[in-house]
Amino acid sequence: MPTASQLRDSTQIVLPRETLEGLESQLDDEFTVTVFPAGEDYCRIIGSPVEIKAASEFLARHGVTMR
Repeated sequence: MPTASQLRDSTQIVLPRETLEGLESQLDDEFTVTVFPAGEDYCRIIGSPVEIKAASEFLARHGVTMR
């Protein structure tokens, strides 16, 4: 059975706000995700596990590294 942290990791991406500069509109256009501020310095991308995986691959192709 998956843990809460595993489920959370499969349905969200948290990145520094400046990382998404220039990419946020493309994410909105290509994927069914929601991007919103998570504090002053971070953004949270929320979506289904399938959309988050695709968005992660998109971000990686654009040079964004995930931790």
